[in-house]
Amino acid sequence: MKKILLFVCLLGMLLPSTRVFADNTLETNYIYDFWGSVNKSLPAFELMYTLDESSLGQIKMRSIDDAYVSKDRIFLVDSEESRVNVIGSDLQFQHSIKLIRDQNNKIIVDSVTNKQLMLDKPEGVFYSDYSDELYIADTGAERIIVLDGTDYHLKRMINKPENMVGATQFKPSKIVVDKDGKISVIVQGSYEGIIEIHNNGSFSRYFGLNKPRVNIIDHFWKSIATKEQKEKMKKVFAPSFNNLSIDTEGMIYATTFDPSAKDKVFRFNSKGENVLMENGYFSVIGDLTYGTDEERSQFIDIAVSDFGVYALLDKTKGRVFIYNFQGDLMNIFGSSGYLKGDVREPTAINWFGDKLIITDKQFAAAYIYQPTEFGEAALHAEKQYFYGQWEDAGASYEKTIELNSNYDIAYTGVGRNYLMQDEYEKAMYYSELGNSRGYFSKAYAEYRNIIIQHNFIWLVIPFVLFAGYLIYSEYRYNRKNG
Repeated sequence: MKKILLFVCLLGMLLPSTRVFADNTLETNYIYDFWGSVNKSLPAFELMYTLDESSLGQIKMRSIDDAYVSKDRIFLVDSEESRVNVIGSDLQFQHSIKLIRDQNNKIIVDSVTNKQLMLDKPEGVFYSDYSDELYIADTGAERIIVLDGTDYHLKRMINKPENMVGATQFKPSKIVVDKDGKISVIVQGSYEGIIEIHNNGSFSRYFGLNKPRVNIIDHFWKSIATKEQKEKMKKVFAPSFNNLSIDTEGMIYATTFDPSAKDKVFRFNSKGENVLMENGYFSVIGDLTYGTDEERSQFIDIAVSDFGVYALLDKTKGRVFIYNFQGDLMNIFGSSGYLKGDVREPTAINWFGDKLIITDKQFAAAYIYQPTEFGEAALHAEKQYFYGQWEDAGASYEKTIELNSNYDIAYTGVGRNYLMQDEYEKAMYYSELGNSRGYFSKAYAEYRNIIIQHNFIWLVIPFVLFAGYLIYSEYRYNRKNG
């Protein structure tokens, strides 16, 4: 009896843990279907490696505030230590930048302060392949440091442009540079948009205005208020951006977690217009279900691949939302916590080939995630489709269906491939499974035309017979009464 009671007690203790584990698995590996319901999904990425003070061994790391991945290096920004640490593609420590040096590797002395020139709480970094230059947003010193991309000696410093207009303080936080050397800068809290600077350091413009959501009640009261009352009312400013990225076409992507913002993710053309495609089931907003406004997805960073797939890092619950270039939600993974691979204060996300690097400020760590078998097939399918390799894309979509039957995008992809091969019945079948009404309608229209063409004679005969019957009836009537 004692053994039985002991077994029951142990079973009772284990059952809640099993239930919680199952819930957590569903919570961190799921996707939304056409109806907005949560479906369990395979993770597209799994933890591969952790970069931190213990794994690197040669440097002190107190935080990671930003990261950038070039073809052969990883740049990690530590604002607590005022450093930029350089890691090789082999994940080995290479260099640490704190004191600024000249071409002769001598420490530069600031002529104004008569002190050694060093970084001051930097928050952003960007490496330009076109010019072989490293750009550092030296936030504390309110400047941009431009270093040589090979030996990291100082090439120039960009302070606040003399011709800069507006109320925005020049405290660069995040930074990207296009192939022409034009610099786009995020200043946290700025409501005037993204600052654009010429390569020579002169101010160009603000662009990419972030529209606020319209409060119908406030709009109504303002419409009937007097001039004096309007002056006393709280002014509505454009929400600020918090991070940005650039794709291979030179288009600027940006994010905001300002609750008053109408949109959360942006893709700006040269005119500053948001041209982000959102052809998926829902807008690009992250989680569809949440308890309070504080539990909404708040994107802290965005990473764009060479084939249009972008990953959004959510600081609310440490999740990563992956979308293809059309705006379809591909996968959700990651969580906030203290387990291996969890994040507490996520700061940046970058593509590292087909891998993803996610950084955490509180843990001072960079987590490298590699694609799973499912993730590899899904990414390959999107890459082939992006580059116009339809058959290869269709085969990869079919593989993802075998691995994950809840993956609606794959059904649509297979249906789209059959549509291009003029196999309309199969295209209709898979498009319906993927709840893609657009592709289903196209396939159905073509299928209907073929049916009509093949059976035209059988469709015409009844009309001919009916017309003949009417003519004969009319003839008999006229003859009888004639």
